Amino acid sequence: MGDPLPVNRVCEPVFAPRRSGRRFVGNFRLTCFYLLAAICLLAPQLAYSQETETAVETHTPAGTETGVTTKTHVRQPVESELIVEGMASYGNYKIFASGKDCKLYTAGLEYDRHSWDYFHLIRARLDYVAEVLPVVLLNEPDKADIWGNPTSYAHKIVPGFGFSPIGFRMMWRDKTAIEPYLTAKGGLIAFPIKVLSTNATYVNFTLQSGFGVQARLTDRLGLRLGLWNDFHFSNAFMVPSNPGLDVMNANLGLSYHFRK
Repeated sequence: MGDPLPVNRVCEPVFAPRRSGRRFVGNFRLTCFYLLAAICLLAPQLAYSQETETAVETHTPAGTETGVTTKTHVRQPVESELIVEGMASYGNYKIFASGKDCKLYTAGLEYDRHSWDYFHLIRARLDYVAEVLPVVLLNEPDKADIWGNPTSYAHKIVPGFGFSPIGFRMMWRDKTAIEPYLTAKGGLIAFPIKVLSTNATYVNFTLQSGFGVQARLTDRLGLRLGLWNDFHFSNAFMVPSNPGLDVMNANLGLSYHFRK
């Protein structure tokens, strides 16, 4: 028999090593999303719940037959606030994503609820956070390759919608004039067309993180300034093409504290 046919290396996939590396990065981002969800679910185990029942002693009037002191349990109200917010990106970088030359603008509502007490290890107040973004505008290149690299200087604006049901906020020096905070949120963002690449997806996972300060204007109103924030979205390799995008952004919001 003759020698075996030589292997045609030209037919080997050119993007195999690159795709393998990007798949690892996509799995890493998905792991971060699951970790954020786990933190939100396990936080009540790490901190005492604020919705505790306080025992109030009630004494029966003198001269009655019982003369017994009873205790009534009163549930403490939970502090919460609603924030009208807006975000504008001022640059993007390529760490866990390959999309470039894009800008992202959002507007919506964030709900913060002091469902958990304090994280005593770092002396921070711990809040649950949820967010809805009815206004999302993505400014992206009109044409790009499968990894999000622009192939045209022209740009287009794509509207979208975002929702982040999982999140937390750590706040220091709460109930003072200036309150530093650290926050993280995870959810979904959807567009009417495939963004960053025509081979990508309509729906992507989001992961936001950042820190800033919140200033109390009155007992009910506050002003929030996000000093540095990161907004990441990608499809976690639900399809072979996963460009993803990381943008640095500034966040500004007006908060309304509900009465206890």
